[in-house]
Amino acid sequence: MSCLAFLHSAIFVNQLTIDKYLLIITKLEIDFMEATLQKIVEKYGKDSARLMDILYDVQVEFNCVSDKAVEKLAELLNISEVDVEQTRSFYHFFSKRPAGKYSVYLNNSAVAVMMGANEIAKTFEQETGVKFGEVAADGSIGLHMTADIGMNDQEPAALINGVVFTSLNATKVKELVAGMKAGKNVQDMVTSFGDGNNANELMKTMVKNNIMNDGPVLFNPYEVGVGLKKAVEMDPKAIINEVKTSAIRGRGGAGFPTGMKWDFCSQAAGDKKYVVCNADEGEPGTFKDRVLLTEKAEMLFEGMAIGGYAVGADEGILYLRAEYRYMQKFLENVLAQMRSKNMLGNVMGKFKFDIRIQFGAGAYVCGEETALIESAEGKRGEPRNKPPFPVQHGYMNKPTIVNNVETFCAVSRIMEKGGAWYKAIGTAESSGTKLLSISGDCAKPGVYEVVWGMTVKEMLALCGADVAKTQAVQIAGPSGVCINPSQFDRKIAIEDLPTGGSMIVVGNQRNLLKDLSLNFMEFMMDESCGSCAPCRALNVILKEKLEKVISGKGITKDIADLEEWSNTLSKTTRCGLGQTSSNPIATTLKNFRNKYEELVKDVDYQSEFDMAASVKDSCAIVGRTPKFHH
Repeated sequence: MSCLAFLHSAIFVNQLTIDKYLLIITKLEIDFMEATLQKIVEKYGKDSARLMDILYDVQVEFNCVSDKAVEKLAELLNISEVDVEQTRSFYHFFSKRPAGKYSVYLNNSAVAVMMGANEIAKTFEQETGVKFGEVAADGSIGLHMTADIGMNDQEPAALINGVVFTSLNATKVKELVAGMKAGKNVQDMVTSFGDGNNANELMKTMVKNNIMNDGPVLFNPYEVGVGLKKAVEMDPKAIINEVKTSAIRGRGGAGFPTGMKWDFCSQAAGDKKYVVCNADEGEPGTFKDRVLLTEKAEMLFEGMAIGGYAVGADEGILYLRAEYRYMQKFLENVLAQMRSKNMLGNVMGKFKFDIRIQFGAGAYVCGEETALIESAEGKRGEPRNKPPFPVQHGYMNKPTIVNNVETFCAVSRIMEKGGAWYKAIGTAESSGTKLLSISGDCAKPGVYEVVWGMTVKEMLALCGADVAKTQAVQIAGPSGVCINPSQFDRKIAIEDLPTGGSMIVVGNQRNLLKDLSLNFMEFMMDESCGSCAPCRALNVILKEKLEKVISGKGITKDIADLEEWSNTLSKTTRCGLGQTSSNPIATTLKNFRNKYEELVKDVDYQSEFDMAASVKDSCAIVGRTPKFHH
């Protein structure tokens, strides 16, 4: 009989008073918690820079990170409670109170809603008896909304205890809830597996790759190690020159020349340097890196090793979004296999370089490179001021290159085939290929490798979208641009329509301002780190003003206000999120102004106050029917 079981039985034979029983139980729980926290902290070498990993393990063990845990962790790590609290409070997947034995996180981003997420939410609530944003009284099931989980090609989708469930419908939800009520293991509720490595024994996920278009670079047959073998026979400077020759620019959206970034880092003074891969693709509508991580992990890690050799770094970090934790065992195994083949560790006897995986915990702003670095150091994901840039003072204040998954994969092919080969693909200013994550109102959502320079109209034909029934395409996610049909002949290229990959097709049946712009503004408002006052406050004001217009209570001046305030916001914040957070309004104002004008009245003032709504509850209580005189 366990100690706790004995204590429970002792009550019934009057061997203990209730008060003494409760005191003993409390003491045992505290002792257990402290012993567990001690083990977790020791697992990470008592390193406060690993606070993200420590907090995750605590969240899994106790279903929350309580105030008591914060206090004890601060003591064990020899840092202030504020240091622990500021990290705990910043991230979506850390909770102060228990999140539910079964924690359901349903994606509510624009495409998910377009595909029926609201109806799925209602079914979850009906079947569980729990409202979203709440946890059942017995702590069994918690329902939570989350902004994006990288599954826009197979929506509606949700995470349950980190396990992905895609293409949800009412029947599937009822089965899932029945399984939770029966106490089933969440992984056992996955009844079918996706294609490729999704079905790997170490992954076993129902996620599908949905690779719809192969291209000459990333989805062309590739022999692992070829690029790395060529690189180690070259001078590091020659590698950088080869990357410069290719003219590849960062594939995360900013488009900074990769070779130039590596050159700056190689010349920066520092006794240690780092290579960081940004795999935090949190932009709604983006999921291309998910597929590369699943099917091209070796190519990615090889590219990181080439980068390490080129700039003189011996350590790499893959910063992976929390929503992709289901890949962890698989990716760790790939790393182990590469070490066994001397492609990591002591790399081909030429240099030392290894990679570790650092997980995020749900924060879109960590896609910004300096916010990502702060997070990787165990802190809030607040962007740093620039300069200095990461190539000078990055991770641990050391020179660091930060590139995304697609960029590092492309580098492996560049080293194999040569910079000139890569430069010959694409347009004069946009070399190579681009992975597009296409979702929304199209017949074939998925990942497409296309050559830079394809028109939007050609893209729509490729993904099975009816041009005549398409009212808009959102390029590059919420922070990008929403274009109308008159612009469908424009080219997908850095010199015309640059994109990190997100391409959302919006059919004529959608309410563009409500279904897309408002959803995106709510996303931007929630995801702001809050550091800059304009981003913290003005996004809220813009969102409320947009709601006013959509509700039919707007006036002409509201359009002018939206335009002016959007322009102000883009110029008064320090990071890319804040500078582009008003784009859902600014770009639809530019390209769909008539949709705003149709909703407003050309008057000086229109009251938003609704007398009937304001007295509805009080009248119901007293049984009174109000009469209004105009």
